[in-house]
Amino acid sequence: MLELEQYAQDIGGIRKSILAAGEALHIDHMREQIDELTEEMNQPEFWNDTERSTRVNQKLGHLKNKLSHYEHLLASADDIDTMMELAKEENDEDMVKEVGEELAKLKEQADALELETLMRGDYDDSDAVLSLHAGAGGTEAQDWTQMLYRMYTRYCERMGFEVKLLDLLDGDEAGIKSVTFEVSGDHAYGYLRGEKGVHRLVRISPFDSNARRHTSFSSLDVAPMLEDDGDEIKIDMKDVRVDTYHSSGAGGQNVNKTSSAVRMTHYPTGIVVACQTERDQVQNRATCLKMLKAKLLELREREKEQQMADIKGEMKKIEWGSQIRSYVFQPYTMVKDHRTNYESGNIDDVMNGNLEGFVTAYLKMQ
Repeated sequence: MLELEQYAQDIGGIRKSILAAGEALHIDHMREQIDELTEEMNQPEFWNDTERSTRVNQKLGHLKNKLSHYEHLLASADDIDTMMELAKEENDEDMVKEVGEELAKLKEQADALELETLMRGDYDDSDAVLSLHAGAGGTEAQDWTQMLYRMYTRYCERMGFEVKLLDLLDGDEAGIKSVTFEVSGDHAYGYLRGEKGVHRLVRISPFDSNARRHTSFSSLDVAPMLEDDGDEIKIDMKDVRVDTYHSSGAGGQNVNKTSSAVRMTHYPTGIVVACQTERDQVQNRATCLKMLKAKLLELREREKEQQMADIKGEMKKIEWGSQIRSYVFQPYTMVKDHRTNYESGNIDDVMNGNLEGFVTAYLKMQ
């Protein structure tokens, strides 16, 4: 069977990819870490420190899951080899089809494991704190910011990440002006750090009675969330202004009756963080400190890459020319924007989606 010959070559390549990923992930060192942590957990005084025991237990579970996933992929490759031998001996077409399906699943899982090997940054394993801010575009930009927030929360749900809302400022008419939320999960920062920057949307605005095309901008900031015991970032509270105010939102209990929300301003850097989702001021204050540490860590990492003056020179405005990605829903309306550059009697057809009319008009522009 020709299919089995091709499948045999494919499974060989996939197995090599899995083994290479295991070397990159240092599987042997991972096994040593599991043994060390297990031995530490067996000590009688280990559970006396609740915070320490919780962190160790989480780390051990994370390492065990990663090792189990790696070994499961190798076992799946062995199972597919066995299935191919049986299909060849029995000349079973149905089993050959099943081999192809299992091979496709294994290939997808192996690619995902290979992607994890690329996350070798110091903080790629950390949780992340994301902040979205509406830019140029008014109400349209605020609606776009809300769309991005929904998009990223749905992505995190599909990835199995946990999303925790920290601060939200509603828009004037629709959407949101800004939102900050924490994402927890395996390699959360590693997966999301590439999303940092300005995002641009081009569409027919639902807020424009003339149905004109609008361009909106929103910025996304991503920073790693440090552990509570991390000594990498020291914060002198003399340099921090702490403001308290009433939380906004639906309320409930005494959330809107007391000044439970907390905002911190770091004077040396101008960084501002806020949290109003916890039940009391103490919890919001602790969350703000974690967010501030994350922001300061991000700033320090950028300083390592280049001088502070260069960083200031590259600071982007949340407007045209600064975007890292564009989401263009109505590109054909560019013809109407340049209608003075050509003579065409088919502009109505173009705006109504007539492809032939659009092509004719566009060619006349050139």
